[in-house]
Amino acid sequence: MVSLPLQAKNTLIEQYSPVAKRKELFFLLSLAGIQFTHILDFMIMMPLGPDFIRELNINTHQFGLLLSSYTFAAALAGIFATYFIDRFERRVLLLSLYACFIIATLICGIAPDYHSLFIARACAGAFGGILGSLVQTIIADAIPFERRGKALGTVMAAFSVSTVAGVPLSLMLANHIPSLGWRAPFFFIGLISSFILYLAYRNIPKISGHLGHVYGGSRLRQIMDIFFAHQHLRAFVFMALIMITGFSVIPYIALYLTANVGIDNSYISLVYLCGGIATLISSRYIGHLADKFGKVTVFKYLAIISLIPLLITTNLPQAPLWIVLINQTAFFILISGRMIPVMAIVSQVVEPRTRGTFMSLVGSVQMFASGIASVIAGVVVTIGVDGKMEHYDLVGYGAALCGLLTFWLVGYIHSDPQINPPGDSSKSTKFN
Repeated sequence: MVSLPLQAKNTLIEQYSPVAKRKELFFLLSLAGIQFTHILDFMIMMPLGPDFIRELNINTHQFGLLLSSYTFAAALAGIFATYFIDRFERRVLLLSLYACFIIATLICGIAPDYHSLFIARACAGAFGGILGSLVQTIIADAIPFERRGKALGTVMAAFSVSTVAGVPLSLMLANHIPSLGWRAPFFFIGLISSFILYLAYRNIPKISGHLGHVYGGSRLRQIMDIFFAHQHLRAFVFMALIMITGFSVIPYIALYLTANVGIDNSYISLVYLCGGIATLISSRYIGHLADKFGKVTVFKYLAIISLIPLLITTNLPQAPLWIVLINQTAFFILISGRMIPVMAIVSQVVEPRTRGTFMSLVGSVQMFASGIASVIAGVVVTIGVDGKMEHYDLVGYGAALCGLLTFWLVGYIHSDPQINPPGDSSKSTKFN
């Protein structure tokens, strides 16, 4: 781990020696591990609904609140984080928040009742939400724009791993450790998170170039200026549309496949497993393409092509399993693949000195937009007397419209070349 007192102390690896490559790899893997655990912490809740309802004596509405406590706490925490995230050195803040996340997750495992678990889940979501934005900020600070797509692909592959592992892992731990039951997954996450905390401590360098800026006046006024900057507002709207495109459709895929397409419930895990593995493999390749051909160009192709499996998903009649697997795998690859060039584009909109604040606001927009998308889609779709979902096609058409809007809007998301000029090694932290 090396920290250099450079003018901007942000990141870059100009000379690619074997040692530098190895240090950057461990740096990215440490960030990916943090992403993996806080996303996994959210994913493990979903298949354990019957266990929570039975053992905590709650109803489905209360379980839904238990799930939403994580996402809405994450969104609110992202807004709160804007007050301090750019006032601390990145590494210290990341490790401190991650330690708090681990503690909150372990408290979830020992929570004696519903209300204490609800509070613990909200705390875990709050720390996890800030961590997600901070990881994106650190990548933008640490990796030059020319290679940021591949780096983001590496870190965002953690989402795919957590998607693949989350559902079966939580069920396996809960079923095979009966003395702990639903508590077992939380203890498991706490254990592996402690190991990742050690890796992060060893491999993430000091990043403090943003601290050179002296803030004056009201902090609230500064945050409002960042939020309402014309270029930033475009980025927020762009990100909201990205999230609505995916999260209006994704929460209801499993129900639609079983109720309308005729896929047996036992094969749903296989659908997500294939999609997750394929996304894991494709993430770094998409990142490489984004670096080679341009982030905007690659995003535009993905934005248009992704609408094909999206519309098929929401209009699919009864079909054999192999067709469903092909379509849903393409859906997950393309929908998640869009996020790689998107995060690279959005992270370049803002100056490094306020990037933490900006990315926290971006994270909050993501959380709120995904929650709103799920709620709106839930209002549109209904269950008919025959048990089948109705109006899911309307959700698909609305999502496709949002996808087309992102294709148009990305052309208006420009970065200032003076913010982080290509090859500017004066604004870097080198791993050598």
